[in-house]
Amino acid sequence: MSPRIERRQFGATGHESSRLIFGAAALGGMRQERADRVLEQLLEYGINHIDAAASYGEAELRLAPWMQQHRDRFFLATKTGERTGGGARASVERSLERMQVDQIDLIQLHNLVDEEGWQTAFSKGGAVAALAKARDEGLVRFIGVTGHGTRVAAMHSRSLEAFPFDSVLLPCNFSMLNRPDYRTDFDTLVDTCRERNVAVQTIKSIARRRWPDVSQARFSWYEPLRDPDAIRRAVQFVLSREDMFLNTSSDATLLQAALDAACDETQAPADSLMQRDASNFGIEPLFAPGFDGTL
Repeated sequence: MSPRIERRQFGATGHESSRLIFGAAALGGMRQERADRVLEQLLEYGINHIDAAASYGEAELRLAPWMQQHRDRFFLATKTGERTGGGARASVERSLERMQVDQIDLIQLHNLVDEEGWQTAFSKGGAVAALAKARDEGLVRFIGVTGHGTRVAAMHSRSLEAFPFDSVLLPCNFSMLNRPDYRTDFDTLVDTCRERNVAVQTIKSIARRRWPDVSQARFSWYEPLRDPDAIRRAVQFVLSREDMFLNTSSDATLLQAALDAACDETQAPADSLMQRDASNFGIEPLFAPGFDGTL
């Protein structure tokens, strides 16, 4: 039997989530048979939290037959990129239909970082109000906010002042936290989340850099680490922060390495080792001012 991954309280939701959360973006381009084999690994390692999105290709459809059998074993999260109330409501209803479930545990506003989208989402007829209504009606249980880029931590802090979100999601890796501006905003956000019992999810833990050749075939928009020891250190770098969760990569070929790393006794790698990996593998921040998009 495989080792079980540690679980912790997911903010104030009352759910004990596995600290490694399965990023269902990995299922977006898969056939059902392959997706089923990947999902079997979740049960094997005790992962009980799945993070999908309306924009992740066929991911929600791949989850549907799995939810028919195992819905009660998973905290099910998805995301909407809509900013208007009508669009967000329609997105929730479509996700419920696609995944063939009656309720979503966590609906998240996807990549809420730009000013115009933020203003629309928080307007009187915007997505935030619509998601709160969906929660009141029992279609969703909790509401979160996600994002990437250098401004995301500061924007999440702003969002938490405007609405009591249950979770946030943002990049966390050694290269990003080595940026003083990002680190300051990141630490401020984490302190706020700790005070308010808001769950902190992290992404891009095993990111290496942007693809040098954008035409290269790939499973994720960024080039990930592939060395098992470097992946282990990158995963441990995040999980050594006891109040954080880590979402797995959209590259399913790296899932096993992440599972193995998360099963090891958690110990923060020395900065000297992380600096050595950065040098040996050419690790670079994925985001920089003026260069915050995914492509």
